[in-house]
Amino acid sequence: MSKLSRALSYVILIAFSAVVILPLLALLGSALSPKQSGEIELSELTWSNFFIAWTESNFERHLFISIVVSLVVVMLTLVIGPLAAYGLAIIRPPGSRAIFILILAGLMIPLESILIPLYYTIRSLPIGNSPAALMVAHVGLNVSFGVFWMRAAFLSIPPSLIEAAVIDGAKMFQIFRLIVIPLAKPALITLALLTFLWTWNDYFLAFLLISDPTQLPVTVALGEFSTKYSNKYNLMSATAVLVALPIIAVYIIFQRRFIEGVLSGALKG
Repeated sequence: MSKLSRALSYVILIAFSAVVILPLLALLGSALSPKQSGEIELSELTWSNFFIAWTESNFERHLFISIVVSLVVVMLTLVIGPLAAYGLAIIRPPGSRAIFILILAGLMIPLESILIPLYYTIRSLPIGNSPAALMVAHVGLNVSFGVFWMRAAFLSIPPSLIEAAVIDGAKMFQIFRLIVIPLAKPALITLALLTFLWTWNDYFLAFLLISDPTQLPVTVALGEFSTKYSNKYNLMSATAVLVALPIIAVYIIFQRRFIEGVLSGALKG
């Protein structure tokens, strides 16, 4: 790579980084502002805004609900998705191709087209209007992508490894647990992170399915808080920072694994 190409690459990367980082810094500055307008005052940072936002929005309860919902959805997706993908990619029973096409159709259907039946179906269940209803909805929506993603990862495993394990007398579940899952670990971690990210950031489904204000996840609770304190932009910014912190922390901790999984999936087709 020439010096000009390298310099141009750095300029582009810096520009994209600035587009992402500057709004976050502006949000943090507004959250620390002593003024209700959120005007940034670097000479006088008010950390108490976070405490006020935490207490007045009952943040710990909504945070707990979001954590539980996101973790349960991730765990169920990581169980259902890889098992279904294993059947479609490795075992391949009769009709597996038609089943996979049906799963792909689930990815192509816009969410807006199923909102009304989804709403009435969820509300007719005993768990309607509760975080459990949100878990069911998210698992149903995420499983299609989970099967698609893990099937691609499983298809990249050399068939000779599976054949050798079968010859050695390994059972199908042993092959899945001892060979397939360890080899597909980067894809599995990426699926977990994506599922957590989508579930945590969801606003629309939670707003639609849960009307009890005490059962709301943090994203919808943030909307309720912003309505209540519409003229206190510093407190709204502080609450938004609190909502974003778990996602930022998760990404910082697992960013190398996440990038590895995405690149692995891209290289393997």
